[in-house]
Amino acid sequence: MIIDKIALILAIIGGLNWGSIGIFGFDFVAFAFGGQAGAVSRVVYTLVGLSAIWCISLLFRERDAVDERT
Repeated sequence: MIIDKIALILAIIGGLNWGSIGIFGFDFVAFAFGGQAGAVSRVVYTLVGLSAIWCISLLFRERDAVDERT
């Protein structure tokens, strides 16, 4: 499903951002979108969080159901 791919891409972006915060102390999303409290940054953080929640469902899906759709 397309929503699975979008959610996975957003979760990867979030993971890379957290990795850059942990390793370099640099928050790319905040830098790119006007600080952590900026409206666009908050939207991006929210979308990444929602995508991570959606990706949890990928863990519990049967493999055959996923293969049939692709």
